[in-house]
Amino acid sequence: MEREIKFENPALSGVQSAFRVLMRRVYLWMALALAVTGLTAYYIASNPGLLQAVFTNRGLFWGVIIGELALVFILSARIMRMSFATAGLMFAAYSVLNGVTMSFIFVAFTQESIATAFFITAGMFAAMAFIGTVLKKDLSSFGSYFMMALIGLIIASVVNIFWANSVLYWVITYVGVLLFVGLTVYDTQKIKAFLLQWGDEVNDDTQKLALMGSLSLYLDFINLFLYILRIFGRSSDN
Repeated sequence: MEREIKFENPALSGVQSAFRVLMRRVYLWMALALAVTGLTAYYIASNPGLLQAVFTNRGLFWGVIIGELALVFILSARIMRMSFATAGLMFAAYSVLNGVTMSFIFVAFTQESIATAFFITAGMFAAMAFIGTVLKKDLSSFGSYFMMALIGLIIASVVNIFWANSVLYWVITYVGVLLFVGLTVYDTQKIKAFLLQWGDEVNDDTQKLALMGSLSLYLDFINLFLYILRIFGRSSDN
């Protein structure tokens, strides 16, 4: 019986190997950033003095918000011009600042309902990320629709801060869940395609691409979690 001999393209094999390493790092860095955010939020919430300083000092609060926005903007616009170590430190700093602003959830909601929302989010995120990885249909044409939906969601949220309409609140909540479920699939597929195209080896440049992928999925997870928490969160005042 003749044995079939398969010849493997070394270049293709190298790309696949680098891709697997980089994708693992995408999820590892995302998970570490989520852990930093969660621990920071819990630490701030557990220290009344720090919590009061953050949410009663307008200068400090807006400084944190502006710092978050600045870090995301700089990372998105200039990451390929900085070293991987610098980009990693900026991502870590963003995770900490986001934890500071998210500390309010430990005051507003019970820890049990926060845990419930987190595990529901983790399950949904994992399922959508898997779909994004294996889905054959190209979703790149949906990018503009997702962007328009995101802008519309932000505008509606700002309007409802002043209007305080309960019906609009819940519409925004469920639309937000659907939007970030869809964005998780879209971003996962986009990251996969990008790393397959450019990630022929693991170096500083490809790791920076993977880090940006981590940031995208981190933001998808955080936003999905906050909308899920609206649905399943129980007020700590009850």
